[in-house]
Amino acid sequence: MFLIGDAGAPSVLHPDPTLALLERKLKEAGDAAGVFFLGDNIYPTGLPESNDKDFPLAEKRLLAQLHVVEHHKGLKVFVSGNHDWKKGRKGGFQTMMRQQEYVESFFSSKEVYLPRNGCPGPYEISVNDKLTFIVLNTQWWVHGGHKPLGKREGCLVDNEHEFFLLLEDLLARNSSKRIVVLGHHPLYSFAVHGGRFSMKQHLFPLTDANKKLYLPLPVAGSLYPIYRRYIGSKEDMSHPLYKRLRRRLIDIFKKYDNLIYAAGHDHNLQYIYKNNQHFIVSGAGSKVNHVQKASHAIFTHAHKGFFKLSFYENETWLEVFEPHKKKEDGLLVFRKKMF
Repeated sequence: MFLIGDAGAPSVLHPDPTLALLERKLKEAGDAAGVFFLGDNIYPTGLPESNDKDFPLAEKRLLAQLHVVEHHKGLKVFVSGNHDWKKGRKGGFQTMMRQQEYVESFFSSKEVYLPRNGCPGPYEISVNDKLTFIVLNTQWWVHGGHKPLGKREGCLVDNEHEFFLLLEDLLARNSSKRIVVLGHHPLYSFAVHGGRFSMKQHLFPLTDANKKLYLPLPVAGSLYPIYRRYIGSKEDMSHPLYKRLRRRLIDIFKKYDNLIYAAGHDHNLQYIYKNNQHFIVSGAGSKVNHVQKASHAIFTHAHKGFFKLSFYENETWLEVFEPHKKKEDGLLVFRKKMF
C-alpha cells in the first residue's frame, strides 16, 4: 500500500519526478497493491468551476495524479484535504464536490473519493480477514462553512457522538486484524502544523510567502510561529477544533496496538512511534517544508517522496521512497519492521 499526500502542485510541463516514481513502484507491486492520496490534491484552492480562469491549471494538477493510477486495477482512493475545500473558505463544500465528481467520472466509480459527499466518515474498506482500512474526513471537523451531516445527506452518522461510536465499533470488530486509519490531518507532527518552525522561519518569516524575501525580522518574525504553536489557525494542532478531534482520536486509538494512523498536511515525511502506536505523515507529494527531529520521531525528512506499507502473513514493513535525479528507481531512504 502506497501513501502520498499533498501532491496537488506537481509539475505539469514535464513528468513530475515524485509521481513518476510512484507510478513505477505501483506497477512493480502489481494490482494487489493499493494507493491512497491523502488530501490537498489541488493547490491552492481546489477545483474551481470550469469557466474560471484558474480551472485549466487546477485540472492539469489533478490529472497528473489521476494518470498515475489510471490503469491500476487495484485499490485507489483520494481523500480530501483543506485545500480541496477551498482552504476552508466559503464555498469549500461545493469546491470539494466538484473534485469528487471529476474523480468519480474519470474512473467511472463511486469508491475512489472517500468519504463521499463531504461526510465525516468513518468509511471502512475491508481488504481481507487480516487487514482493514478506515478512512476519515478530518477536514469536516475543522471546516467553518457548510458541511453535510446525517443520513438525509448521505452520511453514515447523524451527529458527532454517533461518529465516534461507529469508529469505536469498527475498531473493536477489526481488533484481530491490522488496521490502517487514514485522514488528511496528522495526530502528531514535528513540523509547521504542529507548531515547529525553523530558525530561518523565525528570522526571515517572509520567505514562507516568497523565497527571495530575505528581510530579517528577528523579534516580529517570532510572533507568527508562536501564534501558530499556541493559538493556531483551524488547520493547526493548537486550534480548539483540531485539538478536540486530535485528543479524541488519540484516546480511542491508544486501545489498539495493531493500528497505524496515516495522514498528510505537513509537507515532509515523518514516522512517529509513541505510546506503542504508529503515526505516519506523508505530505511531501509536491511540496517540502521544515521538519524537526524529536524523541518519538523515528524518521523525519524534508524531501519529496512517499511511504509504502507491505503486509505479510505475520509482519508489516514500512518503507520510504524519494525521487532522485540520476536514479529511475529513486532512493529507499528508510525501512523498518512495524509489526
